Amino acid sequence: MFRDLAFNRRELAGSLGDLGTLLPIAIAMVLVNGLDPVGVFFSIGLYYLVSGLYFRLTVPVQPMKVIGAYAITTALSAEQILASSLLIGGVLLFIGATGAIDIIRKWTPKAAVRGVQLATGVLLMSGGVKFILGTSNIQAIHGIAEPYLLLQRLGPLPIGILIGVLGFILALLLLDNRKFPAGLVVVAAGLAIGLALGRQIAIWPETWAVHLPGFMPLPFPASADFTFALLILVLPQLPMTVGNAVIAYTDLSREYFGERAAKITNRRACLSMGLANIFSFTVGGMPMCHGAGGLAAHYRFGARTAGSNIMIGMIFLLLVLGLGSNIVDFFNLLPMSVLGVLLVFAGAQLALTIMDLESRKELFVAILILGITLAANLAAGFLFGIAVAHLLRWERLSI
Repeated sequence: MFRDLAFNRRELAGSLGDLGTLLPIAIAMVLVNGLDPVGVFFSIGLYYLVSGLYFRLTVPVQPMKVIGAYAITTALSAEQILASSLLIGGVLLFIGATGAIDIIRKWTPKAAVRGVQLATGVLLMSGGVKFILGTSNIQAIHGIAEPYLLLQRLGPLPIGILIGVLGFILALLLLDNRKFPAGLVVVAAGLAIGLALGRQIAIWPETWAVHLPGFMPLPFPASADFTFALLILVLPQLPMTVGNAVIAYTDLSREYFGERAAKITNRRACLSMGLANIFSFTVGGMPMCHGAGGLAAHYRFGARTAGSNIMIGMIFLLLVLGLGSNIVDFFNLLPMSVLGVLLVFAGAQLALTIMDLESRKELFVAILILGITLAANLAAGFLFGIAVAHLLRWERLSI
């Protein structure tokens, strides 16, 4: 049963590669939006575990970024976020079960897929640099670059920039090191810094207990919450989910793993995310998806089998079962700049997938999607990129 799984330092390092995307949004949705911390991290851990065992490969688990970013910056209620989880879960189940996703994939040119991957990669790198500089939205909410470190500057130099630069150099030196995998060393060093320089945080519960998620721990959303979630959260999120978490993700899986990724199809990716979001809704968790960026992060730091999913899934489950809501304080030991380093390398890995584009027209479409994404959003870039790619098939048009 476990012959195709590996449990080693590289798989463990790879399993930690996407923490830079996952943790800031998950923690913020607990602290800002009032989602249940046990439900959030239990559903994340369980999704890692189940999806890895089912697909038998490294499978990313990420927050839905459009929903997460809007919810955090506008301080939406937990009920509105839960409504979006249930709605988008139902839509994904529908397009997966009916095969509508295969029709969408058929009409999506390769250049548009690479454009989504390029744009996502650049966004990840930009987000990582912001974490290191202390200018991200999450840090702005706290009003400080490293909110959980006592030391903010070392002479004239901000501590976050110093940690980020040193972490970047360390990751660069160890990126292909099998004995000391970069992701594992960088995360371990970050935790050590958090323990040494962090604020006095009560991590361990006063009384020991097993903290299981409750069924519907938060109030059931009202009809107005569902209407708001559909128009403001789900409809803007859906094109990005289809483009990045389904089409670009399954394409990247085939590129990385070849025939081993035969089970990772567009339909199954939709069904996987649909079921996960409906479960997350029942335990007060956040909207979740797969994603090309997450896969690139895990792969770049060493993950090659579902062993990475089992390890990170068990880490999340054991921590949340033992710590309960205190799990948020545990993850806050990791400096923001360390998460930024992980994002930079993950983004670079994903952006480089455009290297197999050969024609000027294909490169133009990919770069156009990047430009529209930076000016507007990834959903708009994806939709417009598809239209332009089909238009450029007309031989009378040239770039």
